[in-house]
Amino acid sequence: MDPLTQGVVGALAAQQPVKRSHLLIASLLGFFAGLSPDLDVLLRSDNDPLLALEFHRQFTHSLIFIPIGSFLCALVFYALFIRTGWVRDPLLSFRRIWAYCALGYGSHGLLDSATTYGTQLLWPFSDMRVAWNTISIIDPLFTLPLLVLVLVAVFCRRQGFAYAALLWLLLYSLLGVVQRERAEAVAWELAAARGHAPLRLEAKPSFANILVWKVVYTTDTHFYVDAVKVGLGSHIFNGGAIEKLDIARDFPWLDGQSQQARDIERFRWFSNGYIALSPRDPQKVVDIRYSMIPNEIDGLWGIRLDRQAGLTDHVQYLVNPDRDKADFAKLWSMILN
Repeated sequence: MDPLTQGVVGALAAQQPVKRSHLLIASLLGFFAGLSPDLDVLLRSDNDPLLALEFHRQFTHSLIFIPIGSFLCALVFYALFIRTGWVRDPLLSFRRIWAYCALGYGSHGLLDSATTYGTQLLWPFSDMRVAWNTISIIDPLFTLPLLVLVLVAVFCRRQGFAYAALLWLLLYSLLGVVQRERAEAVAWELAAARGHAPLRLEAKPSFANILVWKVVYTTDTHFYVDAVKVGLGSHIFNGGAIEKLDIARDFPWLDGQSQQARDIERFRWFSNGYIALSPRDPQKVVDIRYSMIPNEIDGLWGIRLDRQAGLTDHVQYLVNPDRDKADFAKLWSMILN
């Protein structure tokens, strides 16, 4: 999720068991502890562009790391607030600070798992990337009511608003599950109408909403990408199909022992197998799970291979910057359709 949502949900988590006099400090601790797992973005390498993909949402986001990560946060905040004398409260012990931090920190990985990106909640026991596909990485309708209710709870010292925020979080999350199931049901019917028996089918919320969903299903040889709007009724925005990546066919010159070949497999793991050759660039492999327009195929990010690269050279990691007002307008028209 975006940093604001992570912080707000962290603050909300810390507000739940707190006494009224601690609402402000608990919210601050939960907010910043809720942000801290994303410090893993600092783990990167100039020589290996995929290192950041491997470590983002890895150990700092795992369930088993919550006591450790929150303990480190508590050490920092105890020194910052208590040791310096900024906060003078005999009831605000290190243990209580650690508890508030643990609630905020623990909310982070669970919230990320609700998106489509994938989070290694079970690290180090499994490298499975958990993705429940119930909410977009940015969704104002989810975040803004939480923000308002959390702030009102703090400044009015009324925990009832914190309970209301928790209720909104749960209801919106449940609605996301219902919408995902509805979108997938429409996609299964669409695939059947085409005479396809998908090996795998997933629906993912498009940018900033849970009305229009990107649906991707796979056959033996192809990925099929469409968009489905599920409101009072349903509407299908037909997309297209693209062949799955076949290294022998698409990169016949690639040495299977080269670093670039290993990087393709690393990117395949990151993308949960949803990789194909870009329709715009024959040297680029894209993650087709993500596109600004949900029924389009070309991904928001990918890797580019270099035929002249040496055996130890890495691929290039690319993020597609081509997002303009026309894209947002097209998505908005799909939402309002």
